[in-house]
Amino acid sequence: MPPRIRHWLTGLGPSRDIAVALGIVAIIAMLILPIPGWLLDFGLALSITASVLILMTALFIDKPLQLSSFPTILLITTMLRLGLNLASTRLILGHGHEGAQAAGGVIGAFGTFLMGGQTVIGLTIFLILVVINFVVITKGAGRIAEVAARFSLDAIQSMLERMGVNIRGDSMRTQNVAAVSVTATLPAFARAGSTIDVQIGAMGDATSLQGGMLLVTSLRGLDGEIYAVAQGPVSVSGFRAQGAAASISRGVTTSARIAGGAIVEREVPYLLRSATSLKLALKNPDFTTAYRIAAAINRRYDGAAHVLDPGTIELAPPQGSADHVIDLVAGIEELPVEVDLPARVVINEASGTVVMGADVRISPVAIAQGGLTISVAETPVASQPGPFSNGTTEVLPRTQIGVTDGNGRGLGILHGGTSLVSLVGGLNAFGVSPRDLITVLQALRTAGALQAEIEVQ
Repeated sequence: MPPRIRHWLTGLGPSRDIAVALGIVAIIAMLILPIPGWLLDFGLALSITASVLILMTALFIDKPLQLSSFPTILLITTMLRLGLNLASTRLILGHGHEGAQAAGGVIGAFGTFLMGGQTVIGLTIFLILVVINFVVITKGAGRIAEVAARFSLDAIQSMLERMGVNIRGDSMRTQNVAAVSVTATLPAFARAGSTIDVQIGAMGDATSLQGGMLLVTSLRGLDGEIYAVAQGPVSVSGFRAQGAAASISRGVTTSARIAGGAIVEREVPYLLRSATSLKLALKNPDFTTAYRIAAAINRRYDGAAHVLDPGTIELAPPQGSADHVIDLVAGIEELPVEVDLPARVVINEASGTVVMGADVRISPVAIAQGGLTISVAETPVASQPGPFSNGTTEVLPRTQIGVTDGNGRGLGILHGGTSLVSLVGGLNAFGVSPRDLITVLQALRTAGALQAEIEVQ
């Protein structure tokens, strides 16, 4: 987009979004409500001006990304032209008998200039426009797939050009090529030459990566530097097969993995040997666990560990000790520590999964659980007319409704459990399903009978 237009649009600020929204609302209103001739003239002039501006902008830009908003502009202008077509057709059919200017001065001027008052010429031009629109629409449907595959084609051309092969202007088929995103996690202390795992995901319209081969791909960090290079055959956990009338799939075929598929090219500079202290970060912050870890370390290395917060422990060799930080870490790696597990219930409502920790306790409580199930089944039947009755076949609805109110259980007592086994046994005595168990646990937590934290995923 030219700098002047970009600067002008930037200066509009929030008013630009409001103006675009009001313009779209006006276009929608144009599709429904009739408009006068002068307003139709204004809309046609606006449409022609916008078309010329878009054409001139597209001709003088250097890169397609300079006009990245082109799809949005094209959609809005297409809606505008559709509204103008409906409005002009409504005026011509409703007021065409009033004269050539009934549909506005713009349409009248174009009609006089093109037809010259001759009906045959106007009909011929009308047929030509119909044929042109038909060709544009049918060809445009094919262009959708071409535009979708263009991303993969450009990626292949760029890769081959980096390898010294120029195929610009040549025709290529990309039916078995997929554009993918490649990501990896660079672990701590990774050295040049070591391998790391990579994750691959399809970005284009590819339906499966099964049996694919990842070509040489550089992995860059946020600083723009290349840290690893990935390549090799991909491993897909699922599969997909289809025929003319049926298909079957299992897992995700557009996501893959390469174990050890990337070689580290650049190291993250860090000298552990020169460090005088380290900080241990707990994956699950907990005061009790942090205290136990520090106590276990201090029993072996007096004064080497200090708790900073529930998730951080600072390590430093004791004063006067000849041990280094690395020696300290090696000495405490196998220290036995009892981890404090919080009383927690994890609920995944999407899959109906419930996981409870060993320390979950419950107070004595009374529970009445029942479910109302309503089933509706539609079995329509066809009613055939009698012979020679000139009747028609009719489809008659047949509906069956069933209602099940609970399972006949009344109010029950769930005794306080001192272990996970007794708690599960007490809940199973009510015959609740995993879905109902989620509701029961949430109700117990609200009543204050569940001595645990509930985490809903």
